[in-house]
Amino acid sequence: MSEYVINVEGVYQKYPDRYGKKRKMRTVLNDINLKIRCGEFVTMVGPTGCGKSSLLRLILGSERPFSGKVLMNNVEIKEPDRNRGVVFQHYSLFPNLTVLENVVFGLELEQFDLSHRIFKRGYVEEKSKEFRELATDYLEKVGLGEHLDKYPHQLSGGMRQRAAIAQAMIMEPQVLLMDEPHGALDVGTREEMQIFLIEQWECEKQTIIFVTHDLEEAIYLGSRIIVLSPFYSCDEGEEDGSRIVKDVPIEWPLPRPTDMKHSREFNDLMQAIRREGLDPGYLQHIKEFDLRHK
Repeated sequence: MSEYVINVEGVYQKYPDRYGKKRKMRTVLNDINLKIRCGEFVTMVGPTGCGKSSLLRLILGSERPFSGKVLMNNVEIKEPDRNRGVVFQHYSLFPNLTVLENVVFGLELEQFDLSHRIFKRGYVEEKSKEFRELATDYLEKVGLGEHLDKYPHQLSGGMRQRAAIAQAMIMEPQVLLMDEPHGALDVGTREEMQIFLIEQWECEKQTIIFVTHDLEEAIYLGSRIIVLSPFYSCDEGEEDGSRIVKDVPIEWPLPRPTDMKHSREFNDLMQAIRREGLDPGYLQHIKEFDLRHK
């Protein structure tokens, strides 16, 4: 198996212009090269429209790159599969199913087809019981053990997000992709979910790629932060599309106290990222990019 679970090689992503004209393509990602080791918690930030979610979709396999390759364990990603789970901002819960039924759903969908349900009812019942026990364990792990029989509308935003995480985790993906998962939560619930997510990562050591617009959240959560930005300069003149302008390790202690967000080191890093990646008036040269992550 490769040393790297995810390998992005020379990826460009382009889309037709807003009128759908393919002859006039808009470059969103410009020569993205990225290697992610197993067990890293990678957070990704950048200005609105810089291509963060596009890169996540390429890793998921729901999009293909205009050019270049995205590989998982040295195999090119061509479509979504169970090795990469995903949690979105808008919860992927079915409103007509209980919390337990939602978490079990993916396992049953993968395991049972129509012939199983018609001709192998005993097997289906036995496996379903096994899946429900497993799902109960996961829901207890995320603090929802007392809410198994509730429906999504009966849960708070943070509880629904926990259920969505359990729904993704039970499939045991090697990589968990998270696209603005806390974007719809209030400040207090968001902080609770940040602490919960770090605890789960510390316990499971799962590879996580986490996209957020919240710079403070990205610095607090990650073991590594990547900044995508279209604001830079180069020798050849202007270029379109975002590049990785900063890629640095973050070595906070575990468990992480929330008051570290007020530390000088934390705020110095926040200011550097704002200047080098989010300020359209600061055009850093590509030779000056801080890409010191090992």
